[in-house]
Amino acid sequence: MLSLPATYLLTSFYWDNLIMFGMAPKRGGNGKLVFMMPMGEAKLPQIAAEDIGRCAYGIFQRGGELIGKRVGIAGEHLTGAEMAAKLSQALGEEVDYFSPSFDAYRGFGFPGADDLGNMFQFNHDCAEEFCAARSLEFSRSVNPALQSFAEWLSVNKSKMTIG
Repeated sequence: MLSLPATYLLTSFYWDNLIMFGMAPKRGGNGKLVFMMPMGEAKLPQIAAEDIGRCAYGIFQRGGELIGKRVGIAGEHLTGAEMAAKLSQALGEEVDYFSPSFDAYRGFGFPGADDLGNMFQFNHDCAEEFCAARSLEFSRSVNPALQSFAEWLSVNKSKMTIG
């Protein structure tokens, strides 16, 4: 067996999914914006994709200190309702939160629905452990410029396709 020095980086759900994978709020039949994510009231570790690279750089800057360790990163731990509230502020329009069942989400039929449904169910069912493994304090220590969701939204809201 080959022994290599390694640090294991545990990342989080990244906000860029709202841009690249169509997860931005959509208009419901009543005309109101709805943000949908099957997380119920559980918190989800989240981060800007660019901050993943910045955190990795900060880890490399520490030299051998973290070799052999597992380190997790996140910009915030938010519920779907908290995300909807921040989306409301950024977009200047009320955004409701809807949490479908995991089976319903997996059944939506878009490419990757099964995988995403499974990921959200794992994150929901193991939320306490999943958040604990992704320290906000550690993340900020390796990336002092770590963005909050509100900061990320202020720069990226115009890139989201609001349906």
